[in-house]
Amino acid sequence: MTSAEQPSRRTVLAAAVAAAAAGAASPAAAASPSARAARTPAAPSSKAPSGLVDNHAWTSYADWRGGTAEGTRAVQGARPGLEIRTPEGRTDYADPHTGTTATWEYARWTSPVHRLGVPSTEVIASWNARTPAGTWLQIELRGTYSDGTDTPWYVMGRWAAGDQDIRRTSVDDQSDGKSSVWTDTFAVDDTASGLRLVAYRLRLTLYRRPGTKATPTVWRLGAMGSDLPDRFTVPASAPGLARELKVPRYSQEIHVGQYPEYDNGGEAWCSPTSSQMIIEYWGRKPTAADLAWVKPEYADPQVCHAARFTFDYQYDGCGNWPFNAAYAATYKDLQGVVTRLRSLTDLETLIAAGVPAITSQSFLASELTGAGYGTAGHLMTVVGFTADGDVIANDPNSPDNEAVRRVYKRREWENIWLRTKRYNAAGNVVSGTGGVCYLYFPAQPTDAQRKALAAVGVR
Repeated sequence: MTSAEQPSRRTVLAAAVAAAAAGAASPAAAASPSARAARTPAAPSSKAPSGLVDNHAWTSYADWRGGTAEGTRAVQGARPGLEIRTPEGRTDYADPHTGTTATWEYARWTSPVHRLGVPSTEVIASWNARTPAGTWLQIELRGTYSDGTDTPWYVMGRWAAGDQDIRRTSVDDQSDGKSSVWTDTFAVDDTASGLRLVAYRLRLTLYRRPGTKATPTVWRLGAMGSDLPDRFTVPASAPGLARELKVPRYSQEIHVGQYPEYDNGGEAWCSPTSSQMIIEYWGRKPTAADLAWVKPEYADPQVCHAARFTFDYQYDGCGNWPFNAAYAATYKDLQGVVTRLRSLTDLETLIAAGVPAITSQSFLASELTGAGYGTAGHLMTVVGFTADGDVIANDPNSPDNEAVRRVYKRREWENIWLRTKRYNAAGNVVSGTGGVCYLYFPAQPTDAQRKALAAVGVR
């Protein structure tokens, strides 16, 4: 995030669709350029949305033994997972970001069909995995529309924890003429048509260098489907909690100009900076050896580390939502998911159980008292609520670590986070994130944490 009002990926996406609608469309192929249509704003709802999000994941040994295995095996233990058993074959991968081509062995696993409890206009996948040197993985989604037809297999990410074997990347310009994938989000192009995604399968392809025994291990694979109403304003929730969690505070701004190859330096590092705060809240952090590559004169080198290892080489930024969740899950016994919440009441439920959240929002400077900036997309860490119900946020867009703690007015903050439409600085209608957040939590949560997560739709 930068302090200036800049186009976000979703703003660009909506503009691309509008242009496509006015001109000639590309052929309906999985790699043809297209994008999600901007939706017509609807009147504000009189009550908080309910049943608008479906978050499903495969995590158990029984889960991994289900589906269709092609060279993979389920592994038991405290954290069951999926690994390569016997490779199904070999393939060449031409890395578009290094210009090199290498041969890889691979195995695949395809999930059972998940029928969405919420016929959805958008789907965002999440995964948690370990990828030792010489390994990586690809996540794909294939869905069924409400008209009975199927999408192609869409690539939702090519990912590795490191950056020596491949460059982790999203894949843009995927479309079948009905839906598109842009960075990390599958979206129905014309939501006004009534078309929805009613079911999906996810496919994992695990890669390793030929002749080795190395394997990725995947512990969690899932997706969040949603169908939110178009709205500029959202219903107000009543305050219900006064509590503040002790979450470390890090400023992205002290990293301005550092490692500009990763999203132009710290000015745009709101997402990895927020991720690092919560990772350390749970008692995890990079080792000294992990940080040896960072210049010793840089403060908070772990923030630089997070930026490097969340960086999406296609998006050319550190704000890929699933990549941040996957980064968090590389730390011992942590899970990470991307979801949407319904109201600040959901956030209060999480905070009460000791689970902070990273939220995504966009706003004009005049819409959030005390922020002092406007943004087309910014991540903050919600750490608590005041006695009056106002939001306590660790806002990484602060001049130094001490200034990171902010208190924002409840009504203003809730609206800018949950709305799906807004006016930008030029007076044009652009999209809002509709309650998107990242949740990081232990692989073995307490009963209270498990109940709180289940209450907001995460299991």
